[in-house]
Amino acid sequence: MKISQWENYELLDCSNGERLERWNDIILVRPDPQVIWKTPKLEPHWNLPHAKYFRSKSGGGSWKFLKDFKRPWQICYKDLKFTVNTMGFKHTGVFPEQAANWDLIRKLLVGRNNVNVLNLFAYTGGATLACAKAGAFVCHVDSAKSMVRLARENALNSGLLERKIRWIVDDCRKFLQREIKRGVKYDAIIMDPPSYGKGPSGEVWNLESDIFELILCGSKVLSNKPLFFMLNSYTSGISCEITKCLLEQTINKVFSGTVEGYELGIKVKNVGISLHSGSTSVWINRKLGFDFCI
Repeated sequence: MKISQWENYELLDCSNGERLERWNDIILVRPDPQVIWKTPKLEPHWNLPHAKYFRSKSGGGSWKFLKDFKRPWQICYKDLKFTVNTMGFKHTGVFPEQAANWDLIRKLLVGRNNVNVLNLFAYTGGATLACAKAGAFVCHVDSAKSMVRLARENALNSGLLERKIRWIVDDCRKFLQREIKRGVKYDAIIMDPPSYGKGPSGEVWNLESDIFELILCGSKVLSNKPLFFMLNSYTSGISCEITKCLLEQTINKVFSGTVEGYELGIKVKNVGISLHSGSTSVWINRKLGFDFCI
């Protein structure tokens, strides 16, 4: 399991379907279905966080604010800056476990010139910022206009807005199909698809039924000597062994390389364990001299 190394974010405790988090000096309580144990909530911050998200029995939920604090606020991961806020569906605008992937991306890109990266389902731009900091050109694609706007804000705050980043609001499948027709090529692709979703024109996305064909489409826009293909999954029941298999049966059938998979986790300060928070598989072109052991 790869564990993110944060200074400004901390998972203080988790119990009974909830996680207690510190985002700089702001304390949040959010639901997490992975937390199935019911240990005593001894951490003092459980008693009065700044805000807590409550699920609704009819679906969705809402935040309850227990202390006054400024929203939104900023958080840093190394030299990357992100805007954090209490958003819908318990979101904050940042998935902290993904920082381990941002570090990996930068290691894979460092010292390489004129690299073009396609970031699909790019959300608020964590991977986009990591690529741009490493000197790559990035095409950032997400179906939600508000998320692309927030990603641009994160890029500006991280000193990256002048870098060559294309900001695209579009359905990822349709965009990829158009890129195939246009003959556009990329040296690396990052996919961070949701389990379910809708595009800007109501296009329905289902990971289990749609991901294989999307990866095949992705293979058609890779350059002759691609660097890597990264696939993330938050879908329950789809482990890194499954995403590894997907890349082995698609990308690795076209390009010679190696596929590695790993679980993502966040260290829980007061429990001494790491909370499972999704998985990642990466195809790497070993022939290009990558000497990196995942």
